[in-house]
Amino acid sequence: MSSSTTRRSPAARAALGLLAAIALLAGACGADDTAATSTAGSEPAGAVPDAPATSTTTADAARAPDPGAATEVDLTQLPLGDGAVSDGPEVGSVWACQTRFGGGGAQAVGDWIDEAAGTYDLTAKVSVEGAVPWSSVLDVVVDDAVRTIVGNGLPDHLTGEFPVQDGTAAAEVDRNPNSIEAQDLDLAVPAEPEVADEPSCLPMGAIGVLTTGSVVFNALDARGEDAVAHEVQDTCQGHPEQTGEYHYHSLTTCLEDAADGTHSELVGWALDGFGIYGRYGEDGEVVTTTDLDACHGHTHDLTVDGVTEPTYHYHATWEYPYTLGCFMGEPAAG
Repeated sequence: MSSSTTRRSPAARAALGLLAAIALLAGACGADDTAATSTAGSEPAGAVPDAPATSTTTADAARAPDPGAATEVDLTQLPLGDGAVSDGPEVGSVWACQTRFGGGGAQAVGDWIDEAAGTYDLTAKVSVEGAVPWSSVLDVVVDDAVRTIVGNGLPDHLTGEFPVQDGTAAAEVDRNPNSIEAQDLDLAVPAEPEVADEPSCLPMGAIGVLTTGSVVFNALDARGEDAVAHEVQDTCQGHPEQTGEYHYHSLTTCLEDAADGTHSELVGWALDGFGIYGRYGEDGEVVTTTDLDACHGHTHDLTVDGVTEPTYHYHATWEYPYTLGCFMGEPAAG
């Protein structure tokens, strides 16, 4: 038996989050009046040219982290994840397959980071300017025991303009020289994944795919430090790496995850097949890192593909490591 997953349109998600987006227009993540228009000049491959200014594009571009969104986590004083890299499963850490790290990443320390206190203010981070629309493709099909995820890796929301433009606030901290390019996304993961005998480490690169159509990386930058804190992303918390692959290091705020008193909906799939859910748990309260196991997940009754049963799954959190700390199942090739 096969089934196909249909994504909620960007317009529907934007409408549901419109009130929150309006409240965030004055936020500190770089959204301004230019967010409602497409980027001028020649568009990169996969970009949608001459998109009209609409309330949908404004909402997507302005959905920056909201200090009131987390009731149990202070987004103005998030702990830095620097140094929280382990050689095995450990709560609050990233078990990275890579053990040696080099240069790359941001060239300066942003003024939202308080190195002495070991914290950073997510609401005060600058963002990469621009509002570039893309033609996103994502097809998710379940056939027997396999979930096939095929797409072009481009997001279904606006992005900033990459490479980062000289003279912008983002360029002062992180001059990302890369351009966003379409990718060949073709994954086959278990539709009914099982917990492995032992957890396994996370690669540097894709560890899962979000329902936006783009991939999520682990929490580390090229130096092995907290990428969400140090690197500058756009207002949807994404940016491209050297091959042009647009990716996140945390759950994008341009994907609906409403605080409505219920468990978060599915926001993506890890490479081991287990679902990734938003920042709210069974009782509708914000999930924190200490609520989860070393791989950043837990088990309880959950409805997956129409079946309700005790199911292991991962959660996104506002805190490091943001999505996964390790793989609880057997990962497919990324």
